[in-house]
Amino acid sequence: MRLTRNAFAALLIVGAALLVGGPAQAAAKVCKLAISANDAIQYDKKQLSVGSDCTQVELTLTHSGKLPAQSMGHDWVLVKAEDLSAVASDGLTAGIANGYVKKDDARVIAHTKIVGGGESTSVTFATSALKKGQSYKYLCTFPGHNALMNGDFVIQ
Repeated sequence: MRLTRNAFAALLIVGAALLVGGPAQAAAKVCKLAISANDAIQYDKKQLSVGSDCTQVELTLTHSGKLPAQSMGHDWVLVKAEDLSAVASDGLTAGIANGYVKKDDARVIAHTKIVGGGESTSVTFATSALKKGQSYKYLCTFPGHNALMNGDFVIQ
């Protein structure tokens, strides 16, 4: 009986300490993704996915080709599926100085800069704005590339 009372008392003390100290903050979980693009206007992946427990995504884009950014540049832009065409169109008017992404475009969730052959770039973004079940796409906004260079971004 004494052991049971001591165990119960210990549980009460631990429980009280948790209540007073508050719940521990959930640790941030950064999920890392990589994708490659080439001189044949292709990404090496048609789908990228992250778990719903990821709080941030760090995506690295590598241009595995040889051509310079001015003639065969690539970027990675994340949007809701329904916004893909409009973001790509607006990117044309934004021009290379803006990385073919309209300045302050609220439809763009995340994007990298334009890179040429042999270069890499990364972007880190919070997943708090992403909703499980929502359809997301990624694309290259370099003129004419989005028809071939796009894929699905899935939250599992």
